[in-house]
Amino acid sequence: MSAAVGIFSASKQDGLKKNERNNNEEAREEKKKNNNKFVDDNEAKNNNVDDENEVDEEDDDPKLKPEKELDLGPPLSLKEQLEKDKDDESLRRWKEQLLGSVDMSALGEMEAAEVKIERLSIVCRGRPDIVLPIPFVSNPKSSLFILKEGSRYRLKFSFTVSHNVVSGLNYTNTVWKSGVREKTKVMLGTFSPRKDPYTYELEEETTPSGLFARGSYSATTKFVDDDGKAYLDMNYHFEIKKNWPSNNS
Repeated sequence: MSAAVGIFSASKQDGLKKNERNNNEEAREEKKKNNNKFVDDNEAKNNNVDDENEVDEEDDDPKLKPEKELDLGPPLSLKEQLEKDKDDESLRRWKEQLLGSVDMSALGEMEAAEVKIERLSIVCRGRPDIVLPIPFVSNPKSSLFILKEGSRYRLKFSFTVSHNVVSGLNYTNTVWKSGVREKTKVMLGTFSPRKDPYTYELEEETTPSGLFARGSYSATTKFVDDDGKAYLDMNYHFEIKKNWPSNNS
């Protein structure tokens, strides 16, 4: 019995040792694989860095850069551009479709568009129009106009465009009172040169009312295109009162 137990124990120990050797070999193989994977990953990262450096070096290589900038030729006025291809029927129709009806008499030799604000007025129901002077000289000691609280009004203006197309013309009006600022911005659009003025009316608004709404306001009105060129920039003061002034009645 004891001999049988001894044989079983010896066999069991041999089996355990064999399993232990197999486990150790598998662990070494796994470690070797991980090490190889780590080396491969590092090589791949280094290769990527080398590729990026090569791209950067190529970008910095003066031989790959053009010797001179693209020459678009001298700028032309709109009148010159329209007359340039007047004999080409397809180009002429394309320009007419793009620009609309262009008054040739409003075109000049200038390259830049010119916008002139001809009239700026405040239209109130049942009241004469309040026409703002243009050109305007700011006077901080006096109000440019007076509005009655709770009255409905709209801004109306007319302007002419000459020499070239004006793109992205914007109207902005900023009003301050007691540290509170309110800004209105209206995108008017793109306008072609023409002799007759464009007329534009903004949506009707209502002046604020109440004790705290009455008093003096500061304001800035601008007409600016999408290039940031200002065609009118005026600062002024106006008042809101309980009643209309007697001299406007």
